[in-house]
Amino acid sequence: MSDLIDRTRAWIAGDPDPATRSELAGLVQTRDREELADRMNGTLAFGTAGIRGVVEAGSNRMNLATVIRTTAGLAEHLQRTTEPHDRLVVIGRDARPSSDSFMDDTIAVLAAAGFTVRFFAAPTPTPLVAYAGLSLGACASIVITASHNPPRDNGYKVYAANGAQIVSPADTEIAACIAEVGAATDVPRAPNAFETSSVEAIDDEMFEQYLRDVATVLPGVAGDRGISIVYTPMHGVGGRFVTDALRRFGFHKVNPVARQFAPDGTFPTVDFPNPEEPGALDLAHELAQAIDADIVFANDPDTDRLAVSVPDPGGVWRPLTGNQIGCLLAEFLLDHHEGPGVVVNSVVSSPLLSRIADRHAVTYDRTLTGFKWIWNAALDLAGTGAGELVLGYEEALGYSVGTTVRDKDGISAALAFGVLAAEAAADEESVLDRLGTLFERYGVWASAQVSVRVDTPDGSERIARMMDALRSDPPTSLQDLDVSGMTDYAVGADERPRYLGATNLIELDLGDAGRVLARPSGTEPKLKIYVDLTAPYPRSGDWMGAEADLTRRAEAIGEDLRSWLTDAGG
Repeated sequence: MSDLIDRTRAWIAGDPDPATRSELAGLVQTRDREELADRMNGTLAFGTAGIRGVVEAGSNRMNLATVIRTTAGLAEHLQRTTEPHDRLVVIGRDARPSSDSFMDDTIAVLAAAGFTVRFFAAPTPTPLVAYAGLSLGACASIVITASHNPPRDNGYKVYAANGAQIVSPADTEIAACIAEVGAATDVPRAPNAFETSSVEAIDDEMFEQYLRDVATVLPGVAGDRGISIVYTPMHGVGGRFVTDALRRFGFHKVNPVARQFAPDGTFPTVDFPNPEEPGALDLAHELAQAIDADIVFANDPDTDRLAVSVPDPGGVWRPLTGNQIGCLLAEFLLDHHEGPGVVVNSVVSSPLLSRIADRHAVTYDRTLTGFKWIWNAALDLAGTGAGELVLGYEEALGYSVGTTVRDKDGISAALAFGVLAAEAAADEESVLDRLGTLFERYGVWASAQVSVRVDTPDGSERIARMMDALRSDPPTSLQDLDVSGMTDYAVGADERPRYLGATNLIELDLGDAGRVLARPSGTEPKLKIYVDLTAPYPRSGDWMGAEADLTRRAEAIGEDLRSWLTDAGG
């Protein structure tokens, strides 16, 4: 206990924020060993997604001291790897309560370290910050955001000079620099950073430029698109940006969900501000039902993801899956594309994209999970002469339309899907009609996800045992389908591109019927199972019935493997 108390007192002495100093001192006074040990258990690990955690006092939490030390380490890394004339950093933030102060001190540290800083004064979509960094030639871009995490969290996301998220070894190099930083109180901060010539706000022209660039990759011409859209930014920062963009691209019937429109980092109307979560779209669906809308769009709080719902023939609002949105976008964009091009998705996303690429004679590849890999694949493939990215996507509602932003972008995705829906309406078709046509061309596809959650002290060991058992002696069948092969992505990385390197992922081959993948979650004590199945288009033409049957079968296979893994984990 004495060592823990000593480390805590040392952190308190180096914390410049009186609020978190007092908070941590209170825990020392009450001798709350369990809470102190959790808060002082090392520091938040800096990885390719930056850092993210609960906003509280302590070295293992998001707070002013953590942000200052992280920025100082990043600044040191950039000073070691860039020339002085290239040291421009772009910064933006979301609308969480702590994001404003975290951004201010990030700017103060960078200004004191001799960097030029361009920043967004108001809460801004993450993809717009990434776009600005690439557009302005920044050596790095920083976004203070926890995306769709719960309200208590915040984060610090970093983009490289190429406009994409950082990848190894940059993350480990930055982490090493952060580890060398002493107390946060010893890190120089420019006292009047915002009054210096090296710190300047980014004006609205950046968004105008972004929209002009997006327009170059969208099919069709401007004009009244006609369709009625319900839109929710889920209490995030996308509201004014997305509604403005939609209206400028000819969507004049945009109906915001009023209770979720203003930025509010407490997310008062949803349990979790993630459009994938059950119930998150309820208010949007209620409004859509009331006004007889054609489509629902929802962004997550930092506007880098897009959810889409459409009415089924019975008038019930149906969220499309991430795979359905991605494959519909790919088919639509490629129908309007000429010449070489590239489409990419993550290895846990639908194999249907490869069939779409074959039909359109463009290059397809798959990557590890995360848009950092999707965009590094796109850049590598462009370097081989394969052409530029037409679409990159992953099943968790992330899409990159064209080359405007080198990360997932919920604004351009909404515009592209809106144009798709408007084109379908002009042809007297619905979005579901387009999905039916997709299945008629490529077979019916369905996906399912099942999780094996292990909330026990030995959870990580049990998950490791599950993966070991799957590697050494995989099941011979799942439901009534034979397992015809197994791929272990932890081995053979030397024979694959860097964006599909070694990772703790196992794929079970179900032959012509599809495949199943399993991997541990990177953020929670659970193992994720992904099932993708396909079947011929039915002679009856009832693809919705066939899809529903296939979805139930995929879910049953996922549950079958979950039971097998639970038994294997002990």
